[in-house]
Amino acid sequence: MKKYLYICLIIISSFTIISCAKSDDTSSSSSSGSDNSTTTSDNSTTSTTDTTAPTLAEVTAVTTPTNDNTPNYTFSSDEAGTITYGGSCSSNTTSAVSGNNTITLVSLSDNTYSDCTITVTDSAGNVSSTLTITAFTVDTTAPVVAEVTVVTTPTNDSTPNYTFSSDEAGTITYGGSCSSSTTSASVGNNTITLSSLSDETYSDCTIKVTDSLGYVSNTLTIASFVVDSTAATLKEVTAVTTPTNNTTPNYTFSSSEAGTITYGGSCSSSTTSATADNNTITLAILSDNTYSDCTITVTDNSSNSVTLNISSFVIDTTAPTVSSVSTTADNQSSVAITDNITVTFSEAMDTTYVTTSTSDTYCAGTIRVSSDNFSNCVRMSSSPASSNSNKTFTLDPYDNLSYSTTYKTRVTTGVKDTAGNTLSNQYETSSGFTTFSETTAPTVDSVSPEDNSTNVAVSTTVAVTFSESMSTSTITTNTDNTTCSGSFRLSSDNFTTCIKMSAAPSASNSDKTFTVTPDDNLSRGTNYKIQITTYAADTSSNSLADNYTTSNGFTTFGTGTIRGTVRYDNNTAADNVSVSFALSGTIVDNATTNTSGDYSQDNLSLGKYTLTFTKSNFDNTSLSATLETDNQTVTANATLLAEGCDNGNVAGTISNAVTGSNLSGVSLNVRSGLNVTSGTVMATATTDNTNSGANYSLSSMSAGGYTIEASKSGYITAYFNVNVCGDKTGQNASISPTLSSGSMR
Repeated sequence: MKKYLYICLIIISSFTIISCAKSDDTSSSSSSGSDNSTTTSDNSTTSTTDTTAPTLAEVTAVTTPTNDNTPNYTFSSDEAGTITYGGSCSSNTTSAVSGNNTITLVSLSDNTYSDCTITVTDSAGNVSSTLTITAFTVDTTAPVVAEVTVVTTPTNDSTPNYTFSSDEAGTITYGGSCSSSTTSASVGNNTITLSSLSDETYSDCTIKVTDSLGYVSNTLTIASFVVDSTAATLKEVTAVTTPTNNTTPNYTFSSSEAGTITYGGSCSSSTTSATADNNTITLAILSDNTYSDCTITVTDNSSNSVTLNISSFVIDTTAPTVSSVSTTADNQSSVAITDNITVTFSEAMDTTYVTTSTSDTYCAGTIRVSSDNFSNCVRMSSSPASSNSNKTFTLDPYDNLSYSTTYKTRVTTGVKDTAGNTLSNQYETSSGFTTFSETTAPTVDSVSPEDNSTNVAVSTTVAVTFSESMSTSTITTNTDNTTCSGSFRLSSDNFTTCIKMSAAPSASNSDKTFTVTPDDNLSRGTNYKIQITTYAADTSSNSLADNYTTSNGFTTFGTGTIRGTVRYDNNTAADNVSVSFALSGTIVDNATTNTSGDYSQDNLSLGKYTLTFTKSNFDNTSLSATLETDNQTVTANATLLAEGCDNGNVAGTISNAVTGSNLSGVSLNVRSGLNVTSGTVMATATTDNTNSGANYSLSSMSAGGYTIEASKSGYITAYFNVNVCGDKTGQNASISPTLSSGSMR
């Protein structure tokens, strides 16, 4: 508007001047120029009026952002003039030239400048339009970063988020163990997602922001955090005892991490926290049942969970009962004495609490069998044998039960089922079972001293053992005199008289064995026989079928003498011959022949001896000799054969000792050694009268001494010795015919 007014004023003035001018031929006037100027000429003065304002344009904006707080700015003006600054900017440069003008702004603080302006007023007072300097930012400081939202710790997120703030935009640099695909930060809060992290503690992670001017922010250390994506490891340590009668049983498991416990299935507990160790929990009260669905879940602080199945267990608070008691034959009368007794319970039992007496007849253990109302109990051979999943237990008596006897069975409250529940009350059969009556006669199993024993002490006791338990009232003996009375007898004269005993027989071994003690010592070197009469009876009143008498009896200790003469096979005396005396295979004494070839050994105990004769350069010779009675003397002569004797044949004749005629059909048994009447037969022959001369021969006999046994039906068996050193003929012997009853010879 002002410009418009100025133009009008100038035009009016011009008109005024023109109209006032004098008319002169020599004078001239002209008007030329643009719309904004007027020129007036006369003879003395020329005047120009400028009404056009300068035109401004931005040439070079301030770099933005810039860390120069006195930045340069270039603009152009089509006129010179005075510069006027507006907004937040100023400069010491106040004059503009026509063309480009570079100014240096007065020192600026860090900020964004968007209100800075420039105007130029020319010399005519024309003011340019306002030039707005393009907005720019002065930044001479590094960005400041700060933590806003930390990583949750612990976390099971392997790519967790993290939020920080920055007062400047810029490029993000990561340090330590963390990184992210986000590399640019904006002003304000920045949420980044960290690249995948393994399970670990992270305490070295950092963030820096570098602004566009290269200023690097403070190092922001990300608050330490833990990545834990692994659930705890659970293991069963101590299962619930099964079955158990504890309705709140304990259970122990281990966890590799602490955490919160949750329960699944039919089980629960008031314990809700687990430690990184063994954890014992007490389950909440449970009713009788089988529990196979119970679980434990532990959730750690990172929300990782793992579930452990509790091993199946049974709660059982019900007391067991006795279902049945039976015998092998499953009947209660006429039970065999060899039968076992079986007890069956209502449920499986703890075998350690099902016991019986195995050492004696004392009523011990939890299962007992008795025939006298449990004053005494049947001894069992072993602990009860279990079957039927530990419900049934079988007892095997150590010995046969007694005949015609009633037995009761008792089960005490000491038995327990597998859950530990005991019998509510002691169980006892009301009528029991009864064994059948026996009809088998007893027999004598053994006697002591044994038949055929020798060197028995004169102070010995005498015992008999039967095949079964006997009625003690039937086993008696003579305790008054030497008459043969009672069922148990001992005699040295074929029971014409009997040994007086000091007391009645004593019973042992369940009344199977009976022992008597003579009233005085027995005689030395005397043979005694034992007799049991048919008066002896078992507990079922079955008597011995026949009187029992030992065949040979036993012989008490006694001594005797064995003596004899040793000759060479040429019938001359053999001196310095060593003689050994062996009893039952053991050498008990030695002797040596004198110059006459004689030897003698006294004070030998009774028995059968093997004598062995040895001398250098001669073959050993052996023979048998038996001392049967005290103070007996036995003569045993021997022939010593020279060493190196050849094997030979033996021939001779066996004749009738009464008629002198040769006998055919006589059996000959040959045994090694002299006077050997029993043992191994090494050769045999039979006499034959078809040949003239000898009627028997033994071929290829080894050098040495032999005993030949000659026997024939109707004749008395005889023995004779033969010494082989080369061929031997004339080895004759005779045997006597047996006499008929009542005959004499």
